Amino acid sequence: MNPLSATEIRRSFVNCSKGEASRTQLPDLAEVPWPDLDFLGWQDPSGSQRAYLVVERDDGPVGLLLRQTSGVGAGRSSMCQICVTPHSGRSVALCVARRAGAAGKKGDSRGIYICRDLACSLYVRGKRMSDAARLRETLSVEASVERLRRNLEEFVDRVMAA
Repeated sequence: MNPLSATEIRRSFVNCSKGEASRTQLPDLAEVPWPDLDFLGWQDPSGSQRAYLVVERDDGPVGLLLRQTSGVGAGRSSMCQICVTPHSGRSVALCVARRAGAAGKKGDSRGIYICRDLACSLYVRGKRMSDAARLRETLSVEASVERLRRNLEEFVDRVMAA
């Protein structure tokens, strides 16, 4: 992923108001491992249930404000629908995004189960390890990255659909 500025990130949000976007607490952009990312994702440091996801698209970056649930039950395993990484405990959360445009203003939303820490790109590349037993993957890293990007694009498309 190409590095983004704070201004580019704040302007990219499609499912929240400009005021909400301007109040977003961004991660330390100097510390972000940009070359290893397929999207920028972070949790709100205030401890709220807010999380953020920014993906590069042909027409520019698209940002989504997400609401995270408390996650799947403590003793259960679950799998991220973006990177297909299994996790134990509450390391996968249902992330719900209000749809863009008029549908979102009416309360319509889309959800997906995703790694709570939004580090999917790092899991796929083996730079971060899950605490759950991992199934032996037969895909190459490149194919896994492509699958992650495709799953992410499908979710963003569902949020932006008119």
